[in-house]
Amino acid sequence: MADVIRMPLLSDTMTEGKIAVWNKKVGDKVKSDDSIADVETDKATMEVIPYVDGTLLYIGVEAGKAAKVNEIIAIIGKEGEDISSLINQSSPAPAASSTAAETQAVSTAPATAAIEIPKELTVIRMPLLSDTMTEGKIVVWNKQVGDKVKADDSLADVETDKATMEVIGYTDGTLLYKGVEAGQAAKVNAVIAVIGKEGTDITPYLSTLQSDGTAQAVKESVAAAPTPSAAPQPQAIAKEQASDHRLKASPLAKSIAKEKGIDLHQVHGTGDNGRIVKRDLDTMSKAPNAAAVPAFVPGGAEGHTDTPVTQMRKIIAQKLSESKHTAPHFYLKTSVCMDSLMDVRKQINAMSAVKISVNDMMIKAVALSLTKHPDVNSSWMGDFIRQNHHIHIGSAIALPDGLIVPVIKYANQKSLTQIASDAASLYEKARTKKIQPSEFTGNTFTISNLGMMDIDEFTAIINPPDACILAVGKITQTPVAVNGAVVIKGILKLTLSCDHRVVDGAVGANFLQTLKGYLENPISLMM
Repeated sequence: MADVIRMPLLSDTMTEGKIAVWNKKVGDKVKSDDSIADVETDKATMEVIPYVDGTLLYIGVEAGKAAKVNEIIAIIGKEGEDISSLINQSSPAPAASSTAAETQAVSTAPATAAIEIPKELTVIRMPLLSDTMTEGKIVVWNKQVGDKVKADDSLADVETDKATMEVIGYTDGTLLYKGVEAGQAAKVNAVIAVIGKEGTDITPYLSTLQSDGTAQAVKESVAAAPTPSAAPQPQAIAKEQASDHRLKASPLAKSIAKEKGIDLHQVHGTGDNGRIVKRDLDTMSKAPNAAAVPAFVPGGAEGHTDTPVTQMRKIIAQKLSESKHTAPHFYLKTSVCMDSLMDVRKQINAMSAVKISVNDMMIKAVALSLTKHPDVNSSWMGDFIRQNHHIHIGSAIALPDGLIVPVIKYANQKSLTQIASDAASLYEKARTKKIQPSEFTGNTFTISNLGMMDIDEFTAIINPPDACILAVGKITQTPVAVNGAVVIKGILKLTLSCDHRVVDGAVGANFLQTLKGYLENPISLMM
């Protein structure tokens, strides 16, 4: 199901955010830690991170325009997914109004119960970062009371109902108090931290800050504040600020780099516009080893080619999508020794004017097997099952424009040479685009053979209206135990995809056993 991305609440005074720029456009693939947009709030310009993988299906607010907190700004899901019902949710969700009410309740509380917090103090609240989020759990505090804080520092890692994300303060100063201890949860919009000038006494404001029921945690946090001498030196902070200013890196990436001792100037960012994100640092070691590895520099710019979809490809996509999503597929696999068949084929081709391929013999063997298992030669028709009395075998071939399935009709009644002649003629017509609709429709069973393309085995999607499709791999020389001795035999792997509405497991298995018997005793194909 698609995920709705809403305008996040990232400060206690924020009511809306302006989309400064969209870093992704509709149709782009999105990773969970990508920045999809830059948003201007009343405090700072920040990034919107989706915390989900998928395709950007919808943009609800144009660049340069503002959206209210909790208003839908984007939708991410599977490519082609229907999101019309989500787009209709144009107004902010009820959670937004309740959050606003909570904000108002805090700020307009009677003077006898709480004292108004001065503007010099920045109150950090639990942000709303998904449409279903009601609370967030503090996994870890990345800053402690008394620590210096920069505007883009990660104060804490918070676990929501969708992902673990970072809480950014978007202001410079000193962390004066923490409202929630690590391991505990806070409701959306609850006060979780305060940032201000070093040495500010926040005791008079405890009655206001404790409105979310964390008075004890507030007192403990204030009591635990370190002495000013324990705070980082201003010179070190200034140096780090000057260094980071030239970098495009997420706060989490900066935190990891600091922990590992990695110089971010030596890291190639794979995020938007070269932005360094967590995944760029996951496989890197600490500074001594990392310094020995030169930074990767790509040889060229990113690019892509868009090719219009042909009508053939549209039909393939439509039919196979419908088949995959409506027919409950299950798969049966077996291995066949092809040594005898290859010997017989060699003898036939030495005498026949028409060359017989392995696929021609497969078509004949499948057709004869269907005569003994008519349930497999059937189709799902909605409110009834149609058992076909004729056997028409579709043989899939690849063309530059897509896949087409010429049909060898009445394959069970034809000789190997007739099948080979018909197949060769149909394949040529398909390649030269002279094949007629009557020649690629009417199949009752389909074979997809990728053995000639060096594929060991695979599973195929059922080709409507068939109930089954057979996937044929290549013949591989394989060690096999025979009478206690190991011998090398040519083994072929077959996979039968079945529509469970029509064919049960035992029916499909019996069909495969019969087919295996014909292939391992190829003389029976000519009787």
